[in-house]
Amino acid sequence: MLIKTKKSYQLSEQAVTDESVYHSRRDLLKKLGYLGAGSLLAQSATANASALNFFSSKKEVLFQRQALKYQSASESSQILTPEAKVTSHNNFYEFGTNKGDPVENAQEFNVNPWQLSITGEVDKPYTLGYDDLFKRFPLEERIYRLRCVEAWSMVIPWVGFGLAELIKKASPNSRAKYVAFETLYDPKQMPGQDSRRIGGGVEYPYVEGLRIDEAMNQLSFMSVGLYGKTLPAQNGAPIRLVVPWKYGFKSIKSIVGIKLVEHKPPTTWNRLADNEYGFYANVNPEVDHPRWSQASERRITTGGLFARNRIATLPFNGYGEEVAAMYKGMDLRKNY
Repeated sequence: MLIKTKKSYQLSEQAVTDESVYHSRRDLLKKLGYLGAGSLLAQSATANASALNFFSSKKEVLFQRQALKYQSASESSQILTPEAKVTSHNNFYEFGTNKGDPVENAQEFNVNPWQLSITGEVDKPYTLGYDDLFKRFPLEERIYRLRCVEAWSMVIPWVGFGLAELIKKASPNSRAKYVAFETLYDPKQMPGQDSRRIGGGVEYPYVEGLRIDEAMNQLSFMSVGLYGKTLPAQNGAPIRLVVPWKYGFKSIKSIVGIKLVEHKPPTTWNRLADNEYGFYANVNPEVDHPRWSQASERRITTGGLFARNRIATLPFNGYGEEVAAMYKGMDLRKNY
């Protein structure tokens, strides 16, 4: 099924991508014969989390290419972060606390079989198997900015589907006020869960949560891939959450449980340090972290670690038009 809807916040890939990258991807689409339809062919992955190419013609799973807009940031600052940096610069403490640990320690991470259960205050609980993650919902590509609470950011082309579609299928009841998420707990595969030294002393399994209106917002996204490929293990294979107006730690990885609940669920970083990491964690340049400013960020592009790619941070990471109304009347300094 190919979705052809056009929304006001859509942006052409050329507007956010380096020109050489843009043309090389268009050339590939032309060779495949799908440029006119604006669609791509997707392939389900095999037993491990290696990055398989969604351009393969073995599985005819069509997905819409949907790039979401940026607001007042300059166009030059929206160049996609190189794939090699997206897949090697990661926070995934289950595989180690250094940025390079996940790519080194997660290569044998086995994601098939996999089960993702949707339960709680719903009339139709259900479970998705590994293949269902790629087949049950139409896949889209969305280009989002990712802003880390550590004041660095990336621009990433994710592949996946709207979180709202996954939730609606379960038929939430009137008591569903929040959505709780849980990462796989498997210390044999995830060394950070087995060792406090490797995993930073975090209480596992990793848990996160959203308010139901946040989860149903059009921007909330379940990603099963990036850069046209299935998610690498270090990026949260086989399925992760992406909420682009919040700091990156809200975008929980390798999810096995989604539970709709009546009361606000615990979240890992809020439980660990509630004075530093609030439940909402909306990107807010006016609310500093206790140990650093959030007024600006280092955009990771083609330069090295000390490249001077400093840009101003935008409220809600620049997605205020789509999400600010959900927080009307709230004190965003108190509800950080």
